Amino acid sequence: MPVIAMTQEMGSLAKDVAVKLAQTLELNVMRHEIVEHVADKMQIPQSLIGRLREGKAGLIERLKTDQRSVALYTAEELFALADRGNVVLRGWGATCLLRPVPHVVCVRVTRSMRKRVEWLMGDLETDDADFAEAEIRRSDQAHSSRMNEQFGVTWGDPLLYDLVLNTDRVSVDSCVEQIAQLVRRPEFAETAESRALLANMALEARVRVALKDWPETQAINVTVEAKQGRIVLRGIVLNAEERMQTETVAAAVGGVKSVDNQLRLMATSRRFASSKQT
Repeated sequence: MPVIAMTQEMGSLAKDVAVKLAQTLELNVMRHEIVEHVADKMQIPQSLIGRLREGKAGLIERLKTDQRSVALYTAEELFALADRGNVVLRGWGATCLLRPVPHVVCVRVTRSMRKRVEWLMGDLETDDADFAEAEIRRSDQAHSSRMNEQFGVTWGDPLLYDLVLNTDRVSVDSCVEQIAQLVRRPEFAETAESRALLANMALEARVRVALKDWPETQAINVTVEAKQGRIVLRGIVLNAEERMQTETVAAAVGGVKSVDNQLRLMATSRRFASSKQT
């Protein structure tokens, strides 16, 4: 069940490659569906998600939108889609989030700025090259900032990808052929181990979202690890009640079989409790 993660770079022809690839390998292409699901869960307009991603949101919009929730819901959606398989995921940090999974093919499709500007001018039906270039650079900066903030990586670093294709020199059909060949290589064959790893990552994402959605645990930031349905919680919480609530919420998530609660209480809380007893 192939899973292909691709970059989203304005004017690079990545969309054309993704669509043709999906048709060739009979896969689903997911991008706009993620916007719908994330916006629905956060109860905000889809257009706001788009503006945030493209660097067009105003200061007030950025300050009022919980960026951590956007990241958590996005990760949950991507892992769920990848876990189902037979899919092309374009953008949304998919190449970074899914990079640890051996059977996921990570691809960057890129192009020179001149060609990208020409493409956008044609798409917008304008002859204003400066405007088109400014739009592309703003989009690039937004993507670069988000990748650095969320994953601590430099956007465009070739080591993040299994294949980098330049559509200045390589046609869309040739891009599709090369990606399809890579998907069929034994290095990217799905195994029981890689399938289990992806399932674990998907479950971890669901638990993080559940903790964020529950009012009593939404401000708690703990480490969640999953292995075959067993969840391990690590980190520091304020008190015994938060520790219990975190375990309860995690245990209620679908697919969780058991919870190993290794959360520790803040030292200040323990000292305060000791002083009250004395």
